[in-house]
Amino acid sequence: EREETVRCIPDVPIQVSLNLNLPAYYSLQNTGGWAYINEQQSGTRGLIVVRNTTGFKVYDRNAPHICPDDQTTLQVQNDIKIVCPKDGAEWILITGEPIKNVQISPKTYRYSYDANSGILNIFN
Repeated sequence: EREETVRCIPDVPIQVSLNLNLPAYYSLQNTGGWAYINEQQSGTRGLIVVRNTTGFKVYDRNAPHICPDDQTTLQVQNDIKIVCPKDGAEWILITGEPIKNVQISPKTYRYSYDANSGILNIFN
């Protein structure tokens, strides 16, 4: 959804379907819960999915402010923030708001969620 990321982040198709009723995704049933997603078609580094008060946030794990290398895969720390291991940039996990060493938020993706079936579809 965001175009403010650096231009060297690969633009790849994102098309993932998650059944939140499966044990691997139980954490996504509660606000503040999160999971790394490394399914096929989940980008070049995978995704971070977070349950917030209004639905979900789906972040690309490529750092949005520097070109990808082996130290720029975003990581969740202490269940409250996202961190870039290369330069220590930080974002609030639940909102993606920048909090340290960076001005832009991680790239996000759209989703649709069917609460009856527990299916979360992520796409770009």
